[in-house]
Amino acid sequence: MKRAVFLDRDGVINPYVCHPEFGTVDSPANPDEFALNDGVLGALQSLRSQGFLLIVVSNQPGIAKGRFTPGLLDATTQKMKRECGGLLNAVYYCLHHPHALLPEYRENCECRKPKPGLLLQAAGDWDLDLAASYIIGDGLTDIQAGKAAGVPTIFIGPRKCYLCNELKRRGIATDFIADDLKEAAEIVLTVSANKPIARAHVPCC
Repeated sequence: MKRAVFLDRDGVINPYVCHPEFGTVDSPANPDEFALNDGVLGALQSLRSQGFLLIVVSNQPGIAKGRFTPGLLDATTQKMKRECGGLLNAVYYCLHHPHALLPEYRENCECRKPKPGLLLQAAGDWDLDLAASYIIGDGLTDIQAGKAAGVPTIFIGPRKCYLCNELKRRGIATDFIADDLKEAAEIVLTVSANKPIARAHVPCC
């Protein structure tokens, strides 16, 4: 069976986009708004060099909310694949939202994180060993989805007690914490080589 690193998209691979005219910070709505975070390409290269498949698993309800069209999402995805150097093995999106403006996307589905549907689908498609894989995300739903699928989790964000406490309140705990994808990749490679993890990458509470 194969090993994979599951990657959330927005906040992990690319930054969120500020729309001051609407007072919002959200996912890129078109390819012109998409750019890689610093260190992403090197992180992906290091993971692929050690035999990990790279699989994006992301909630993308923008079509359901009327923010952009399927064509714009596809164009953004193609730009992401190019800028990631062709290193991504697969991209799985959940397009649904329980309160979607468009009725065809209004669904309480099994693929929307925190449910593990996207990870389980990928595991079946790629013959993955989930226990030997990892999920990296900047949202609590990423950690919840990983735990539900039996995948070790890495949370990208500040090492703050309030985050750990919120995870505990929801009955879950992330395995590791990193500042960005570069650090998260270093954690994956360190753990998979059975080397000790730095205290800074272990949850504080």
